Amino acid sequence: MTWPFRFLPRITRKTRDCFLFAAKPPMYSHRFFVSTAVFLTMSLAAFSTACRGGAPAQGAQQGPPPAGVKLLKLTPAPIEDASEFIATLRSRRSTTVQPEVEGQITRIFVKSGDVVKVGAPLVQINPARQLASVLSSEASREGVEADVAYWRQQVKRLESLVEAGAISRAEFDQAQTSLRQAEAHLSALNAQVKEGRVQLEFHRVDATQAGVVGDIPVREGDRVTTSTVITTIDENVLLEAYVQVPLSRSAEARLGLPVQLLDAEGKVLATNPITFVAPRVDDTTQTVLVKSILKQEPPSVRVQQFIRSRIIWRTVQGLTVPITAVVRISGQYFCFVAEPGQQGGLVARQKPIEVGEVVGNDYVVRNGLKEGEQLIVSGIQKVGDGAPVKAE
Repeated sequence: MTWPFRFLPRITRKTRDCFLFAAKPPMYSHRFFVSTAVFLTMSLAAFSTACRGGAPAQGAQQGPPPAGVKLLKLTPAPIEDASEFIATLRSRRSTTVQPEVEGQITRIFVKSGDVVKVGAPLVQINPARQLASVLSSEASREGVEADVAYWRQQVKRLESLVEAGAISRAEFDQAQTSLRQAEAHLSALNAQVKEGRVQLEFHRVDATQAGVVGDIPVREGDRVTTSTVITTIDENVLLEAYVQVPLSRSAEARLGLPVQLLDAEGKVLATNPITFVAPRVDDTTQTVLVKSILKQEPPSVRVQQFIRSRIIWRTVQGLTVPITAVVRISGQYFCFVAEPGQQGGLVARQKPIEVGEVVGNDYVVRNGLKEGEQLIVSGIQKVGDGAPVKAE
């Protein structure tokens, strides 16, 4: 039974025994069982290693180290429920100068920027036509005055004749009637002369209040009417802020609410209370006029200036988060909070939140966060949902 081994000269004795075992009835021995057990154990070990893709690791693989972040404990803070508007500043001592009569400008007494007092002359309008009318009325008055003097003498003379019975009573009554007519005519002429002199004074336009002269769009030689604007006179005191409040919030407007004036960067320049709320709606803008007298007047503001304003409706307690701690993905706002992990330490959790208006450098949180949570305010670019973190 050794014929198969002629062709395998280098085969080991152990392998040959295996072939002999297959060629003849099995004769089980202790050596066979030991060799078979060793072979099967090594085969199973090799198969297991191949299934795992290589040799077993020297130790368990560790995760990334915790990322260092800054944490902020969320606590309620006073939040102002406010709305911003564009206000117009107007002076309670501001006037637009317009002439009372028509005519040609012959002289301008002031220039833009001059400080004038009440009654100071501003513009002279040619009074020649009105002066001629006044002179004509005065001349007519002199004739009527002569008539009045004549009929007074006549009435006095006829009165004695009537008493003596030299003339009839009718002649005396006619003289009295002529006297009354002459006196009425004289009164009318006196009024006409007075009116003419008043109109003559209107040909010189004077300042109706003290202040600073504004722009003067007219020139000498221009013809003006009663609707022509000659200039403006403003006194930069007693300013009022005019705020147009939409109907949606007009019901909340009431006297005493604070109105803040803001600069271009949002810094508060002055705070004053509401002093007037219009009882009716503007039919062109569908807004309600709200006024605030500036008891605090910033030095940088001017009459007719547009300025940012904020009306504070109420103050409530709420949560705010820094703008830099919030990310926006597909229109949804998210932030990260630090929570205890299952194996100790802290892990980052991404939470969707609902934000409101911006107050300073913070968002007002309407929903999504609770008081006492640890907000991650820095290093959010290094963390993800479930990533380990540590407070710096």
